[in-house]
Amino acid sequence: MTQIDYRLLPSEIHADSSHQAAIRDQLNLDHSTPVYYKIIRRNIDARSKCIYYVFRAVIYNDQTVDTAEVSIPFQNVADRPPVHIIGAGPCGYFAALQLLELGLKPIILERGKDVRSRRVDLREIQQFGNVNPDSNYCFGEGGAGTYSDGKLYTRSDKRGNIQKVLKLFISHGADPDIQIDVHPHIGSNKLPTIVQNIRKTIEHFGGEIHFNTRVEDFIFENNEIKFVETNQSTIAVEHVILATGHSARSIYECLYRKNVSIETKSFAIGVRIEHPQSIIDEIQYKQKNRDINLPPASYSVACQIHDKGVFSFCMCPGGLIIPAATAPGEIVVNGMSLSRRDSPFANSGIVTSVEPLDFKQYEKFGPLQGMMFQREIEQRMFSLGNGSQQAPAQRLSDFLKSRASADLPETSYIPGIFPVDFNKHLHGTISKRIMEGLKHFCNRMPLYNHADAIIVATESRTSAPVKIPRDAITCMHPTIRGFFPAGEGSGYAGGILSAAMDGQRVAKAVYEFIGKKLKEV
Repeated sequence: MTQIDYRLLPSEIHADSSHQAAIRDQLNLDHSTPVYYKIIRRNIDARSKCIYYVFRAVIYNDQTVDTAEVSIPFQNVADRPPVHIIGAGPCGYFAALQLLELGLKPIILERGKDVRSRRVDLREIQQFGNVNPDSNYCFGEGGAGTYSDGKLYTRSDKRGNIQKVLKLFISHGADPDIQIDVHPHIGSNKLPTIVQNIRKTIEHFGGEIHFNTRVEDFIFENNEIKFVETNQSTIAVEHVILATGHSARSIYECLYRKNVSIETKSFAIGVRIEHPQSIIDEIQYKQKNRDINLPPASYSVACQIHDKGVFSFCMCPGGLIIPAATAPGEIVVNGMSLSRRDSPFANSGIVTSVEPLDFKQYEKFGPLQGMMFQREIEQRMFSLGNGSQQAPAQRLSDFLKSRASADLPETSYIPGIFPVDFNKHLHGTISKRIMEGLKHFCNRMPLYNHADAIIVATESRTSAPVKIPRDAITCMHPTIRGFFPAGEGSGYAGGILSAAMDGQRVAKAVYEFIGKKLKEV
């Protein structure tokens, strides 16, 4: 087998004959020579006016092209030793799938509702501003990623086996193209079915998932996890994977009260910026009207301002801004898009890194200081409004000139927006760094400072503001035996793929731990 790279114009990508011709040219083959190939990578090169798709393909000697998918040998675990998992997001669900493979029984405790039932609460927050603290865009089956785009952007194998995660997604209903796209994305309209299919697999092989089960306390004895108290009952446990996601503040507060070692952590905070998608297309593709064979353009920007990063986060081409608050009395925004990415708007977080020096006034809260700083900004933005989920906003051009916006353009944000001057109301250091960063981006891309570009606050749930320590080898908390912090909520992941891979890694660590315990007996 041989791997080659080749390029095609957007108008050529759907014709097999064009692929075969390009491959023959690369291999110096006669035009009549048959070519057997499998595409393994696809990207877009838009650096010049002539835009190309760039492909990488494996070339075979005959028609026996390798298309076989590796099946995962899940075991029936109904009567096997249980492992309790707190959280049914990508970390929790992929930890559960790994346990099925290893022959251990996953029992998942999820504070929110199943993925379909969540929709009622999402409508409540979108249409009426009512925030259910247990069921929202962050909490519920599938976690925060289910209804916020489903990006699978990481390509780092350091955390685990990316291809295994992608194949598991595909086997549960995802488009096989996620294996070849450089920036794969599932879409918030497709993820609920995929998540539901993963749940069916877990239950089919003997695992359990308990919804509407909020963990309220942990009982430790002799530095071991013994019980988990929920709003439903008290559960005896021996092995717990903590996979709560980055917004489970009550878990951090509980661990702090119990004097369990946790640490403050740097994170990023800022605003979400929204443009007409046509403007982003023009910036990236250098053409007024996007070719029908090109997807809505995305972008990634970053710079250093006063030794701190200012950068784009979770960019959603053809997307929507959504309300992501997890409690009443706060404004949090995020981005999402459907699989077709056909909204007329593009949005992205524009955030800046913050660390303990930035929230020094909260140091009395110990390791929770970053969380308290984050919460205070979200509540401050809420206090500017009318008590609903309407979000404060400002035209980008007005923000850069430190003037209030007299009016605001149309937006994808369903609860609505109202004008504020972020130079007066957003945290001073954050506002200044973001302003300097946006000026830098506008200098690089003049069209970015479009008349209808707006910034909306607050983009604050970029990652957890708390880290829960664990041993680098055993993945177990250094002082609590049987307690395994995992995923984004514990500070070990940053997105769907990395959370899923961390869940797999921790599940393997639990398996090793149980094996050692059995040997000790």
